[in-house]
Amino acid sequence: MKFNKWTMGLAAVGVVSLASAARADETKMSQIQTALSSTTLSGYVDTAATWRPGTASSPFSGTANLPPYSFAKNDGFSLNAIDIALDKPEDESPWAAGYHLELMAGPDVPMSYLNSYVSGGHEYGPQPYDPGVALRQAYLALRTPIGNSGIDWKVGVFDTPIGYESTSDPSNPNYTRSYGYTIEPTTHTGILATYKINDIISVSAGIANTWSDAFDLNATPVYESQKTYMGLVSLTAPDSAGWMKGATFTGGVINAVDSRMYGNGTKTSWYAGMTLPTPISALKGGAAFDYIDLNHNGYSTWVAGLYGTYQINDKASANVRAEYVSDNGAGIGGIGYGGTVALEELTATLQYNLWANVLSRVEVRWDHSEHYHPFGAETTTYAYTSGESTYTGYSSESDKSDSIMFALNLIYQF
Repeated sequence: MKFNKWTMGLAAVGVVSLASAARADETKMSQIQTALSSTTLSGYVDTAATWRPGTASSPFSGTANLPPYSFAKNDGFSLNAIDIALDKPEDESPWAAGYHLELMAGPDVPMSYLNSYVSGGHEYGPQPYDPGVALRQAYLALRTPIGNSGIDWKVGVFDTPIGYESTSDPSNPNYTRSYGYTIEPTTHTGILATYKINDIISVSAGIANTWSDAFDLNATPVYESQKTYMGLVSLTAPDSAGWMKGATFTGGVINAVDSRMYGNGTKTSWYAGMTLPTPISALKGGAAFDYIDLNHNGYSTWVAGLYGTYQINDKASANVRAEYVSDNGAGIGGIGYGGTVALEELTATLQYNLWANVLSRVEVRWDHSEHYHPFGAETTTYAYTSGESTYTGYSSESDKSDSIMFALNLIYQF
């Protein structure tokens, strides 16, 4: 056993004994080893290659006229995200405690697209971001025994409880994000309580600072109670439900202050989603409905989505998603400003686990706008004269109502 100089000096004058110092060091090491033994490390590295036939941005301005869903990318290769998480899960004791710490780096970091810009009181969609490192989640996991069950608490920074899709790409059936995900909040700073009434019903309620931004330094509510309030109910079909065993339904609402909106306005997000087994064991379905209302000006957006998954074998599955979007300025924004935007998207994904720990996807996505031509880019060359000189100028505008995308997505999970 090695001792530091301070311990040796105290032992020399008889203040401590080397034996007691050794026992103290062993106790500390035992405590550290016990803590580390129950801590897990997990994460993933997410990469992709994307191709959009035709021109999707101006070669002169570099402006991308892409479909306005979260993390939409133009042609090329991308490192989407690096995610690392540390977990100390709760044990089965009545007063259990643990934690979750998750760091994320890359352009698909939640903190990147939460900071949408505001002009004239209108919030516009995902904007260019800084692909830095963000603290995606960091919360204490606590349990309080109540009756035959207990309340499980999240205290800190946590993912929003609503939504069909997750910020963690490997958890989603498709590579690209849905429009439903795009208009939902993603991260809250606050407290969330979940109580499992029985094997069928569980309820959640929480309070947070703002709509979505975990570190919204501009959060200056007009009065103390101007916070974000959320509630959720989840139903799970029991074993006695036959082939519907395990089907889930979730409904929730989040009423929020959003300091990024003009005058610290509020908005409300309603969500309903379900997953549904079928009599064909390999086939599963799902549905999601999102509605967001900007309470201060009457703008709203709703998105309806359908999902389907067919498990071909242990390694391969086919996943499809179809959505319809109706937006008059609340969530998608920027496209067809001044009128209602109607969009549809259809996505088909083939997933195959070719390598160990690697999720491999090939995906094709079609986005369509009913009333505008918001995608693509048409560049016009023109000549103009200034004084005695003639110059060449360029102008570019979107010229397509349809956008087709092909993608290859590879994710290593650990």
